[in-house]
Amino acid sequence: MNRRYDACVVLNYYAPYTSGLTKVAVEVAESLAARGMRVAAVASRHDRSLPRFERRGGVDVYRAPVAARIGRGVVSPGFAALAGRIARRSEVVNLHLPMLEAGLVARGARGTPIVAHHHDDVWLSGGVTAGAQIAVVEYSVAAALRRSTAVVVANTDHAKASRHWPIMEQRRVCAIPPPCERREPGTPAFRDGPGPHVGFLGRMAPEKGLHHLVQAFRGWDDPSARLLLAGDEGVAGGDVVARLRRLAAGDDRIRFLGRLDEPDIADFHASLDAFALPSVAEESFGITQTEAMMSGVPVVASDLPGMRVPLQTTGFGELVEAGDADGIREALRRVCGYPAGRRAAGAASASASFGRESTLASYAAVLAEAAGS
Repeated sequence: MNRRYDACVVLNYYAPYTSGLTKVAVEVAESLAARGMRVAAVASRHDRSLPRFERRGGVDVYRAPVAARIGRGVVSPGFAALAGRIARRSEVVNLHLPMLEAGLVARGARGTPIVAHHHDDVWLSGGVTAGAQIAVVEYSVAAALRRSTAVVVANTDHAKASRHWPIMEQRRVCAIPPPCERREPGTPAFRDGPGPHVGFLGRMAPEKGLHHLVQAFRGWDDPSARLLLAGDEGVAGGDVVARLRRLAAGDDRIRFLGRLDEPDIADFHASLDAFALPSVAEESFGITQTEAMMSGVPVVASDLPGMRVPLQTTGFGELVEAGDADGIREALRRVCGYPAGRRAAGAASASASFGRESTLASYAAVLAEAAGS
């Protein structure tokens, strides 16, 4: 198959995998396809049940076989070569970072313009080889950035905190927030009683800092309070749910909901008085917190570069020091008491600031400009 493409989107994990990075890449690819463009996506075949090629959401999806897994990543010997071949048949490459193979993919693209999307610096929770793994990925990412025509970031607050900022600032840097979905109001199907309900939705990964949230909640002495934890329980980087369940043992106010399907998310938001995002690393923006805001749910989030921007922009919630369980608990108590008027104003502010259509239009314009350069 030697089809030519208007755009080639390259990342390690494509749908149906769930992460903020994957969500952005899929939204970009499918929105370009909806505009009538010929779009390819190249990723690893992280799940053997997935086809090596399929047409999904109007996008031609190519997946390279995975030979092994190391830490948080996969080893796919044919991935860089496959991505390079498709890239050379495309007008522009959209390369999502961090990625172990980024440098090889960028070199394999040859003369095809590259728009890199720098989501975050690579982060590992520990281990004797963590430093070496990080160094290898950092070197590869730097090589890709040097070959890029433009670099998309979620915001400059996060980008300037990156170890790669000295390279990025020498390129055209385009601050484009991730596309966020404002949903129609749901019903409080997950609510259990009249007490304050706090929720988290996202990957159950080490960098999310969920153990701090569980510790914070356990210190809340309201028997009617509930903590609802929703999201993938087995993700790249390890399964932290077992540890969380141990921390939550004996407290039946804490509920593990598993992965929610899209129709359930509006009901989840409707069930909450507050949303918590206690991440300790790897959070350039926080799509899930912003979508909760759009549904009228105030947020308590860690005061870290990038992820604090939605809250700083809207004022809808509170920022706390990362890892401060006491601070998380007291902030949650306060925001759970926000009145209806403040919730409506927060939802309107978030929707106006981070609407999906304007974001995708800005992204398409950057890719079109690079393709024409």
